[in-house]
Amino acid sequence: MSSTKTAPVENSVFQKVISHAKEYGFVFPSSEIYDGLAAVYDYGQNGVELKNNLKMCWWKSMTQLHDNIVGIDAAILMHPKTWVASGHVASFADPMLDNKDSKKRYRADQLLEKHTDELKANGQAEKAQQVLDEMNKLLTDNDLKGLLDLIIAEKIKCPLSGTANWTEIRQFNLMFSTQLGAMAEEASEIYLRPETAQGIFVNYLNVQKTGRMKLPFGIAQIGKAFRNEIVARQFIFRMREFEQMEMQFFIQPGTQKEWYEKWKTTRLKWHKALGLPAEKLQYHDHVKLAHYADAAVDIEFEFPFGFKEMEGIHSRTDFDLTEHEKLSKKKQQYYDNDINKNYVPYVIETSVGADRLFLAHLCNAYTEEQGVDADGNTKERIFLKLHPAVAPIKAAIFPLTKKDGLPEKAMKIFDDLKLDFKVTYEEKDSIGKRYTRQDLLGTPFCITVDHQTLEDDTVTVRYRDTVVQERLPISALRAKIEHETSMKRIFEQL
Repeated sequence: MSSTKTAPVENSVFQKVISHAKEYGFVFPSSEIYDGLAAVYDYGQNGVELKNNLKMCWWKSMTQLHDNIVGIDAAILMHPKTWVASGHVASFADPMLDNKDSKKRYRADQLLEKHTDELKANGQAEKAQQVLDEMNKLLTDNDLKGLLDLIIAEKIKCPLSGTANWTEIRQFNLMFSTQLGAMAEEASEIYLRPETAQGIFVNYLNVQKTGRMKLPFGIAQIGKAFRNEIVARQFIFRMREFEQMEMQFFIQPGTQKEWYEKWKTTRLKWHKALGLPAEKLQYHDHVKLAHYADAAVDIEFEFPFGFKEMEGIHSRTDFDLTEHEKLSKKKQQYYDNDINKNYVPYVIETSVGADRLFLAHLCNAYTEEQGVDADGNTKERIFLKLHPAVAPIKAAIFPLTKKDGLPEKAMKIFDDLKLDFKVTYEEKDSIGKRYTRQDLLGTPFCITVDHQTLEDDTVTVRYRDTVVQERLPISALRAKIEHETSMKRIFEQL
């Protein structure tokens, strides 16, 4: 039986990451001065740099390392028939129910999944699997009454009210709708896109013809998507406005298994190259497949709240292009010169959430370490162990003091390096406090200008992860930072 009281989903480590994200300019609640907007967040001055670096690494690895993958940027607003063809109008919904006592709304599948987690924790793994299997069958059959009967049979209660006084389960469409047109009575209903993939599919022939692309080829896109999540939770893991990085790879029918396995391997290797540990990454094969797929797997990362999906790889068959061909009456076929035949291509999709990737790197980087200060006292050090290539700031330049010409010398170094790297200059507070602040931002290098610098043009470079300090000539700084922070070091592993 589920407990009437439930522990917070986020553990103490996750709460520390959330607090750190706000305090150091990574993520803010949206519209916070008006008490925020549920499940909507803004990226701060350091967060946007980290996120942009992650996106750029993905973009370049797709469009620069593969000569058969190009990028586009499709509009958020699309013709409403797009979402009819894709199946979103008819079936893009979550099974929801309310507790009549707490007035709280829940997703039926998430209630059952939480219940099975508790069963596993209590040593009832076999029972948990039986419940999951039954749930998946009911979801596949769209048997909402059966789903409610299962929740009642398992004696699942509302965490807030402690009662099982449930409403019937209903399907809630997750698309945001809006009006297109100046006058409300003349306007037509359109949708904010719930995924970026359809913008690629409707442009597939435009790209193929104008780029003279030959199969197999891919189209990549980074863009915003919107889902009216009824139950949004876990900070930026599940939001109503989010960003996707998707690549649709168009292939000859019959080769999908080979390409599916290839992209599974390629994408996992990419995450490892960016510094996510192998032991925190795993595949999770889908038992219940989406209507468009013949195979699907998630790459999951071990967040502080458990292994959760970060990226999906899907074999989408020819569903999307075929459905668009039917509804638009425009042929979506490709003429293959090698076999002298027209056909609708099959598609392998890789889709990673930019926000989830950001959260994975933030959680993985957050490090608490015991050290010893200058006086020999034990002291906890907190720093973000980000890969130097994606760190928001690459280097910080400090004058040791505010006098004797040190600020002027340090500013000259700053002005020189800022042409190539995102760097910062700081002279406020003691040198120790400045080091600490940059550690908290994940800055890999701190460069200190002291009196010796005025004599021999050398500076002290402090390394974030080891706190080791090294004396280097100013003339060597650019090459040093370039080598350590270049995305080339990531790409070489791919």
